[in-house]
Amino acid sequence: MTAGGAPGLLDFLPPLLAGARVTLGLTLAGAALALPLALAAGLARGSGRRALRWPAAVYVELFRGTSLLVQLFWLYFVLPGFGVTLSAFAAGVLGIGLNYGAYGSEVVRGALAAVPVAQREAAASLGLGPLAAFLRVTLPQAAAAMVRPGGNLLVQMLKATSLVSLIAIDELTFAAYRLNQLTLRTAEIFGLVLALYWLMAAVISAGTDALDARARRWRMDGAAPGALGRAR
Repeated sequence: MTAGGAPGLLDFLPPLLAGARVTLGLTLAGAALALPLALAAGLARGSGRRALRWPAAVYVELFRGTSLLVQLFWLYFVLPGFGVTLSAFAAGVLGIGLNYGAYGSEVVRGALAAVPVAQREAAASLGLGPLAAFLRVTLPQAAAAMVRPGGNLLVQMLKATSLVSLIAIDELTFAAYRLNQLTLRTAEIFGLVLALYWLMAAVISAGTDALDARARRWRMDGAAPGALGRAR
């Protein structure tokens, strides 16, 4: 507290840091859901089977073509009318995961399509079956290409968690709103919020840079041809 009894800047940190922990939890849980959805939908949309492509296309277009906020409202406020009640946190994770899984599927599809056809042909010539060729040749190269756009999506997901404040999850933005209602110290509170979001995004970006650098070295060292050689 300051000498006059008003809260100082550091007094705002504990509730904001508690909100930031919830924000990180939402981001990590949403990413854990979005990743398998992105892989499944990306593979399905790139497959030659109509029965797989159409359901994946409907999912991707639905969640990319509508507002995440409206999706959250449906999950939290509308589904109970159909007998399905989710906690606010579960609705937040599900909404974020479904939404960013749809965006991530395009990253997956693009990365898989970018793997040279010659690599697949070489794998087949070495006697690898379709599944083995995919797991040992195509997927590792595609995964390396997914690092940078995947990291960018994770940063966007982190920022999108602020929307869940509208379904009363006590994450960083909601904590800041409540604190501002009590103190009316808007500039200081939301200045700290900006700094905390920037710090979390910077950590994710640094991790992405490190992974991307390793992926680039892997590609430059010819890891993919080496994998083909080991498959003999």
